Amino acid sequence: MQTATPFPPTGFLRLAQIVGNPKTGTPPIIPVSKTTWWQGVKSGRYPKPIKLSKRCTGWRVSEILGLLESMAKEVVA
Repeated sequence: MQTATPFPPTGFLRLAQIVGNPKTGTPPIIPVSKTTWWQGVKSGRYPKPIKLSKRCTGWRVSEILGLLESMAKEVVA
């Protein structure tokens, strides 16, 4: 059984949707700082971004869901 998520099953998420944004009240999906997120992208821990336009970067929802599943498995193990 799948649980409800605050984002669509397909598409892209922006960084503020992933790490949250206190200014807009957006809660984090993965509670890390932007700097930590980008370091994780560089090291390969987090998924690589997709350039959606010149000034717009996003991550595939499916890759973020996969990351969440693998993180949950790490916590349980």
